[in-house]
Amino acid sequence: MGLVALALGACGRSALRDSEAALAAGGGGGSSSTSSGSSSSGTGGEGGVVVPECGNGQCTGGETCQSCPPDCGFCAGCGDGICDQGAGESCGNCVQDCGVCQTCPNGVCDGGETCGSCPVDCGHCVTCGDGACDQGTESCETCPLDCGMCQSCGNGICDPNESCSNCPGDCGVCDKCGDGFCKPPEDCLVCAPDCGACEQCNNGNCQPGLEDCYTCPQDCGKCPGCGDGLCTGSETCASCQNDCGVCAVCPNGVCEDYETCSICPEDCGKCEQIGCFEVVMCSMGCIDMNSNPPKFSVTCVANCVSKGCADVQFFVDQVLSCAVMHLQECGGDLGCLQNYCGAELAACLGAEC
Repeated sequence: MGLVALALGACGRSALRDSEAALAAGGGGGSSSTSSGSSSSGTGGEGGVVVPECGNGQCTGGETCQSCPPDCGFCAGCGDGICDQGAGESCGNCVQDCGVCQTCPNGVCDGGETCGSCPVDCGHCVTCGDGACDQGTESCETCPLDCGMCQSCGNGICDPNESCSNCPGDCGVCDKCGDGFCKPPEDCLVCAPDCGACEQCNNGNCQPGLEDCYTCPQDCGKCPGCGDGLCTGSETCASCQNDCGVCAVCPNGVCEDYETCSICPEDCGKCEQIGCFEVVMCSMGCIDMNSNPPKFSVTCVANCVSKGCADVQFFVDQVLSCAVMHLQECGGDLGCLQNYCGAELAACLGAEC
């Protein structure tokens, strides 16, 4: 049996991907693609109360279309493109016409803001995220997760009715996005670095209004500028891994890509120490023998070697150095490598911790 075949069976990634969903449900949430549409929006993201019941889906307690459009619906005239202050329109009750309030976002639900006009400060309205765009109370400005992003989103300009909570591609990500925790009002559409890509992403179909190069580069292609070596503008680890690196935060309760037991035991668990031969097999599995010359992943080898004690790491170094020298002649043939590296393998097998 070839050495590479043995290696593939002997070692795998240490990331505990099977437990991510359970960990996310327990409060980590770093890569969950689900969104929360049930947060109470009367209380701001960092404090501050506007209308206690605004956002609960019921127009009660003296609420009106002016004080709480998420519950009572938009006032007549909202959406006509004119911010009619004489009719009571403002940034707090008609983002479509009046734009986003200057206080959004500032971490406090204030200045007439509601869950509809500034979810990043006030939280999601209870109906936002249920999959249905309620035309009377929701719009692309107030709930892109249900209604899709506005047509202007993606033009490279942060228009008056756009903000980090409804068009991060133009306006940049909100402050808390990228901390590794998917917390309301973050969702897969506006904060893929924390929440992961939306379910429909990566199906080979770029859906207008819901996906673009920022929210789903897998389907829609890379945004202009991605790949220039600079993580700038609206680029994130989710939209441009080439420039910004991987979305991995330690610790956040989720063992994410490129995190291992050796560099993030808080998320991935404590490493189980393995012997010299197991480390060699694991490391050989990091070599792609189908390419000419063979290619290998340095990080993969490092993760394998990190699971051995000091003596094991020393003898593994001897074996791998010998094996790499003779890969061209032997490929993945274990017998051939044993002929060249017999002494090194013998020392490796005799290593004790």
